[in-house]
Amino acid sequence: MGAENSKPAAVTSQHVFSADAPVRFSSGLVDSLQNNTQTDSTRSKQQELAYQQRLTDELEKLREKEAQNLSELSKNLSGESEQPTDPSLTESLTEKISDATSSSATLAQKQKQREMSNASVTKEIEALKKKLDARKKLEQADPAVNKAKEDVANCLRTHDRRPLDCWKEVETFKKEVGRLEKDFVERTIR
Repeated sequence: MGAENSKPAAVTSQHVFSADAPVRFSSGLVDSLQNNTQTDSTRSKQQELAYQQRLTDELEKLREKEAQNLSELSKNLSGESEQPTDPSLTESLTEKISDATSSSATLAQKQKQREMSNASVTKEIEALKKKLDARKKLEQADPAVNKAKEDVANCLRTHDRRPLDCWKEVETFKKEVGRLEKDFVERTIR
């Protein structure tokens, strides 16, 4: 009974398509296909690298052209305007335009400058955090609140099967906490 498989063996069939007319390739084409050592992936990688190189070259040309246009425009504007303008606006506009037209090396230098300023800002933030932590003082809980809390806990231990009998202690605890909240709000507002 178990000697044979329950499923029939998978028979792989081959499909052969025959052409109505004989297909002939030139011997040059057959030789070039057989001698070609490139695979599709290497060919696509080389093509992608060529595209990237061309794109980089074109971007560099555009950056140079825009930088030249910017310098000409700056010269024209400085020659025309005799009135002093707000230098911060001019500097920020010039900086933005130069960022857009600068090369990757220049952008890397500007990024380093920003990181240095980020480091100083981070130091200031840390100093402020330390000041805030120094202001935070854990206040000792009010003795009346501690007593009310202990009373609630003791009552619940003694009346473990009937916790509703502890309503007086719970109300006392709520009143004490409410008093502390009012005091805190008054201190915060002042």
